[in-house]
Formats: sequence, structure tokens, C-alpha cells
Amino acid sequence: MSEKVVYLLKPRGFCAGVVRAIDIVALALDVYGPPIYVRREIVHNRHVVEDLASRGAIFVEELAEVPSKGRVVYSAHGVSPAVRDDARERGLQVIDATCPLVTKVHQEAVRFATTGGTILLIGHRDHDEVVGTRGEAPDHTIVVSCREEAEVVSVPDPEHVFYLTQTTLSLDEAEQVITALKRRFPRIQGPPAQDICYATENRQQAVKRVAPSCELLLVVGSENSSNSKRLVEVGVNAGMRGYLIDDERDIRDEWFGGVQSVMVTAGASAPEVLVQRVIRHLARYDFNRVEEVEAIKEDVIFPLPPELAGHQARLTTIANA
Repeated sequence: MSEKVVYLLKPRGFCAGVVRAIDIVALALDVYGPPIYVRREIVHNRHVVEDLASRGAIFVEELAEVPSKGRVVYSAHGVSPAVRDDARERGLQVIDATCPLVTKVHQEAVRFATTGGTILLIGHRDHDEVVGTRGEAPDHTIVVSCREEAEVVSVPDPEHVFYLTQTTLSLDEAEQVITALKRRFPRIQGPPAQDICYATENRQQAVKRVAPSCELLLVVGSENSSNSKRLVEVGVNAGMRGYLIDDERDIRDEWFGGVQSVMVTAGASAPEVLVQRVIRHLARYDFNRVEEVEAIKEDVIFPLPPELAGHQARLTTIANA
């Protein structure tokens, strides 16, 4: 019998936007002291949220839960102008951790809306990122969540239509929707460059590249992480069985019958410590050989917001605490 092997994909886990968002909360706690309020989950990972909460971050659903003049961090997924207006009216001290790539989509929405046309926003309508982007131009925006909706969506002027996408979609899924929209609205315009972020694309491409060598895919990520769920879908579409796991405790014995090769990766908001726990757990099933496969190099870094940029040197101390 051949040796059982784990293919550990790289890149995996934290993207630059997630690193920046987590650093912002950690640094704010260090510089200003707790409590630091965070609107919604800073990133969609339970372990990350619990860790920051243990350090003094207070996670709230809405700004009404933040005391007047309190300090609040916006999550990496962004917020609508209505939320920003509310913060100003209540005198809140805001630190914006919105991923710069999400901010780019917001700016595109504003630009398209000024033309008076209709924006078809491709994404999952209840996702925080889509809610925030739609809020930039709610009267001009229709959310399209799948190809079936693309086939039936109605717009006031078919000659004056634009599309944008959520940054964490499946590349293949988004392309199917865009293709349908282009067929129905030949004059539709999109952004100058695709909205799906580099990290989402890279992690999906890595899964596709290694899929022919694997029988089983394990994606480390939380259930509410869109990009993590898309990784599972990419693997399944490539012919593997795939499972989304929050950590090693979600792994089931029955998944491994006759399996000789397992692919392990992680969504863009999953910490590396969880990946390593999964790798150690797989040794129980005799997966003792681990091969790291680097499909694409990543070296993207996003700067901190101005409120914290002068305190960057403290991050090393925080990371080693």
C-alpha cells in the first residue's frame, strides 16, 4: 500500500486584508486600552473573534450598542454610508478596518451610480460585504446571487447597466453569472479590473491545480466565511469530496476509508494555528507525510489606517506576547 500523504496548499489562510483588520483591533487595544468595540465580526472566523474578545474587544451587531463617543472598529467587510452617518451623529471614534479591495468596490458603486444606471451586484445578499456595498447606492443597486437570477433580473434601462461582484465569490460561479448578464445586456459595463480579490483567486487556483492528485479536501474555515465555502465548492467541482471544518474537532473517521491523499487548505480568515492542529490530527489516520505545495506566491501588504500607522512598531511586541 502506498504511503498516505497530505498536500498542504500555499497560499492558504490569512490574506493581507484579514491581517490588517486583526492587527488594527489588536493595536487599538494596545494603544488605547479596552474596551474597543467592533461592529460585527472583524473577520468571519470564530477563533479569531474569541481571541480578540479575550483581549478586551467587544463585538456588537449595531452601533446602537456602542456608548456615545466610544471607540469602534468597522469590520473588514465594510459598512454602508448610513452606518458612517450614524457614527458621526453619535460622536463615535471610528477606526476603519475595511479591506482596501472592498473599499475599491464601494468606490466603483458610487461612480456607477452617478451615471443614473442600474448596478447589478453579484453576491450573497445577506453577506456583510454585499450589504455595505449595496448601501452606497441602494436605489440603483439590485443584488444578483446566482445564474438563475441573472436570467430573469429586470432593469429600468437595459442599455444602461453595470455589474460589480462580491470579492469572495467562486471565480467560476461569478463568471457564469457575468456571462448570463452580458448575453442579456450586451452593453453592460463592469469594473476596470475584476472585483474578486487576489487571495480568493489564488486559493481557488491552488485547489484546482492540485485536485488531480487528491481524493479528499479539507478546508479550514468558519461556516459564515464565504471564501472558505467557495473553496469547498471548487474542490467538489474538481471531483473531490470536500468538507469545511472549523478545526480538527470537526473531522470524522468515516471520511478516510480507502483515502490515500488529502488536500488541506484554509480560507482567508482562518489562522495558521488551526491548520497545524488539523495536520497533527491527520497523523492519527496515518497521514504522516506532509508535502507543502506552493501554487502561487503572495507578498501583498496593506498599510494601517492613519490613526494607527504611527504605532506600527508595537505590532511585533503584540504578536510575540
